[in-house]
Amino acid sequence: MTPADELRSKLGPAAAEIIGRYPKPRSALLPLLHLVQSEEGYVSDEGIAFCAGELGLTVAEVAAVVSFYTMLKRKPAGEYHVGVCTNSLCAVMGGDAIFADLQEHLGVGNDQTTPDGKVSLEHLECNAACDYAPVVMVNWEFFDNVTPQSARDLVDGLLSGADVAPTRGAPRLCTWRQASRILAGFPDDQATGGHTAGDASLAGLRVAKEQGWTPEDAK
Repeated sequence: MTPADELRSKLGPAAAEIIGRYPKPRSALLPLLHLVQSEEGYVSDEGIAFCAGELGLTVAEVAAVVSFYTMLKRKPAGEYHVGVCTNSLCAVMGGDAIFADLQEHLGVGNDQTTPDGKVSLEHLECNAACDYAPVVMVNWEFFDNVTPQSARDLVDGLLSGADVAPTRGAPRLCTWRQASRILAGFPDDQATGGHTAGDASLAGLRVAKEQGWTPEDAK
């Protein structure tokens, strides 16, 4: 059995379920790629060929999508993928220093993985959490108001297998492959189990209520 055949035997039923959610098969490409990544840890040449065959696309069409989206990896990511926001506000608040410190601490560069396959590191453009800058994400879960030292403590915990909980969102971390399966459309039912918003996010709403402001006041 070829690698492509093995992939098809493992993912065929789930792929069919994903494709069935859309009026046109090609609309299922992104979740199908995440499904492949949930099996392989990245998107291999065989994974690209699998998606192309399932959706009636060319290999070039699928490869173009994979190369565009940075959440899709062409080489194995770590079990825990650490993304440090280095966009404007997080950078001003220390994101660049955190990223540089983690590179030195882990001994890896951008989009590289530790030799044991546990942790990969990437600088991200924006985590959409500026009210908690600087922010780090692990498998797309939030770690807020990070410092160089707390970032080191975080990755040390991941490397040692400690029980590491996100600041907000899911009550526990899942692995990179599990996160990819969630993005493919198969949730793990953690979404409502943690804190999704904190004081910084709700401060504006609290002030508006205290002042008695309404949407009409903004017109």
